[in-house]
Amino acid sequence: MLVVTANHVPGKNITKTYGLVKGSTVRAKHVGRDIGASFKTLVGGEIKGYADLMIEAREEATNRMIEEASQLGANAIISMRYQTSQVMNGAAEVIAYGTAVIIE
Repeated sequence: MLVVTANHVPGKNITKTYGLVKGSTVRAKHVGRDIGASFKTLVGGEIKGYADLMIEAREEATNRMIEEASQLGANAIISMRYQTSQVMNGAAEVIAYGTAVIIE
């Protein structure tokens, strides 16, 4: 499945548009990561545990979006975007969304 952030794929024609597809996941902080993060706030730098958590969340949301597009019969997703929101203290939702299409 081709996934692009552009509104079209250069050199390809969109022959059918299925519409919006999306995938989401909600992830919560982990006590082990919180301890490491507390130390990092004292000295500065990347909080690797949280960075890894967000990478995993984006991958899961993307895979769910691709699965939805595949079930529709699409072979590509255009205009793909991510959005995040806090759903409760210590938990965030990551949403991947785009437009499912057939390209030739």
